[in-house]
Amino acid sequence: MDAFALEGLIPAAHTPFRKDGAIDLDRVPDQARHLLRHQLQTVFIAGSTGESHSLTIEERRHLTARWTEVARGTPLRIIVHVGSNCLSDACALAAHAQEAGASAVAALAPSYFKPRDLDALIACCAAIAVKAPALPFYFYDIPALTGVSLPMPEFLERASRVIPTLAGIKFTNLDFAQLQLCLDLKSHDIAWGVDEALIGALACGVRSAVGSTYNFAAPIAQRLVDAFHRGDLETARREQLRLVRLVAALARPGYLAAAKYLMERLGVEVGPPRLPLTPLRPEQIQVLEDDLARLGFEGWM
Repeated sequence: MDAFALEGLIPAAHTPFRKDGAIDLDRVPDQARHLLRHQLQTVFIAGSTGESHSLTIEERRHLTARWTEVARGTPLRIIVHVGSNCLSDACALAAHAQEAGASAVAALAPSYFKPRDLDALIACCAAIAVKAPALPFYFYDIPALTGVSLPMPEFLERASRVIPTLAGIKFTNLDFAQLQLCLDLKSHDIAWGVDEALIGALACGVRSAVGSTYNFAAPIAQRLVDAFHRGDLETARREQLRLVRLVAALARPGYLAAAKYLMERLGVEVGPPRLPLTPLRPEQIQVLEDDLARLGFEGWM
């Protein structure tokens, strides 16, 4: 396995859909060009932002194949989320990601029948990782959505013994104490996953962050990161507050639908979300536009 490390901002890409709910892979090149224009060179696909649990396994294969095809010959690296409530599906997706030329794979915990302890979680991760033996494997820790909350420092120590490709964690978890313990091991990538608290993660020492806002607000987040690293905390705090307020404005009508609307507003059509999520109604769009104007979003970009 080649050396692999995560650095900087990593957008969690939307899965593009047509208005009838069909997946629209013809939009992927536009998404890739948009990210490259903002100097974003690693992308996380088919995760929470990508509505992976609303996709069939065949759609997830096609999405991976399209992104890896589009990325070929560009600086883009593709991390494919392969997690599923069905372990055999996750294994098949991991194998396919390697065949398709992905740069890494990630998987969250099963969330219907949940692993009750670290032994069960590590067994699930090991079964997936072994199907893509040439790729780095990341565990995607997001207890707010999976309901699985297990000690990540211990996970890293124990899982490393049985998963030789374990590269780290996508840490979408506001437990800063556990974050610091993971970072103190100095053995794995810890990619931060809560955009509204990026400044806190930087203060703890993270070097990379995976998030949905980096699709449409990368300039804000990059100014935050740059200001933090040059010791300009006043500017870093201001940019972080902008992200907080932007996320709050998007969350009011429904975060994912609003984020996809905002992508279209920026000239990158990714379509509506797929049921059970619903697109914004006209009156919700008007409220969102009023909020964006009040915040001064155009000037932030």
